[in-house]
Amino acid sequence: MTIAFADSARSTVGVEWEVMLADPQTGDLVGRAPELLEALEAASAASRHTVTGELLTNTVEVTSGVGATVAEAIGDISAAIREVRAATDPAGIELLSAGSHPFAQWYDQQVTDKTRYHTLIERTQWWGRNMMIWGIHVHIGVEDREKVLPIVGALAAYLPHLQALAASSPFWAGERTGYASNRALVFQQLPTAGLPWPLRTWSEYEGYLDDMVRTGVMSDATEVRWDIRPAPRWGTIEIRACDGMSTLRELAAIAALTQVLVEHLSRRLDEGETLPVLQPWYHRENKWRTARYGLDATVIVDSAGAQRPVRDHLLELLETLAPVAVDLRCGAEFARVGSILDTGASYQRQLAVADATGGDLRMVVQHLIDEFRTGPHHHLS
Repeated sequence: MTIAFADSARSTVGVEWEVMLADPQTGDLVGRAPELLEALEAASAASRHTVTGELLTNTVEVTSGVGATVAEAIGDISAAIREVRAATDPAGIELLSAGSHPFAQWYDQQVTDKTRYHTLIERTQWWGRNMMIWGIHVHIGVEDREKVLPIVGALAAYLPHLQALAASSPFWAGERTGYASNRALVFQQLPTAGLPWPLRTWSEYEGYLDDMVRTGVMSDATEVRWDIRPAPRWGTIEIRACDGMSTLRELAAIAALTQVLVEHLSRRLDEGETLPVLQPWYHRENKWRTARYGLDATVIVDSAGAQRPVRDHLLELLETLAPVAVDLRCGAEFARVGSILDTGASYQRQLAVADATGGDLRMVVQHLIDEFRTGPHHHLS
């Protein structure tokens, strides 16, 4: 099977953000996307951004155009959210984003009436219906197809760092899970989801897809749901490991860190370096550790098994990669990664609100609604 990789300008940025629709009084999810989407899709038809539906009717997804900078892509997302609010505010619907809703139940949700979604649910049954998860996807342009799999392999070592920063799903169906990102472990139950297979070349990737299509596992490359994957249609590498970001500022920070990491690795390839890769079992362990402990995790950072607190390793990365951020004109957004480390990730802020209110998850939802409108607050202590 031959898979074409679209032309894409190097280190350009695209962002997708999944957003929940909630009742402002109860905080519970409302399946009202279908009544909003026709007008929203029409309104965005001539714009750089898009507003579309998702698997469940309680969700809308906003997507940027191709940004030369993070600021340009995030500007698109901001414009899309303004359009969504123009529809949801009069309709009495609130917006929030996190990897999971603190107390909503899967059996109360409705699946969007599209063939691809019904096919997914028919195949995956209970696990598919349990996909009450929200995430972000960051696309980074790659100018040479032969770079794609080497960068994917090396970038996988940084997925736990991104996952820890974005972790925002400590609650699930009304329970405190003990995980910073419960979404990370739920999502990997779907076929073709989870960590990528350790493929080294584009021909190996084409062979994988050929195997999957020939055996009926999937119909095309869009059904590869790895935490990081090639996106041939767009000519990008797509990072999908992150929970839904609770604020626009933090979304920008994650987009900047992702862009800088990809450009850093691309430059190393330009210099003739063979990019390092970790053993697959280390990737699996790191994913579990940051899903469980978030920013308090210790991660394995090289093939020899050296371990570092993810917070310390991130601080070193910020210092090392700062010049690349300047080159890419995302220095301000990149610096906000440090702000997440200072003020706490969303999962930490949610847990602090729950602790301060006797475990009232309605207050956690209200906190997420407020943050989506106004930005992150220092978590209580």
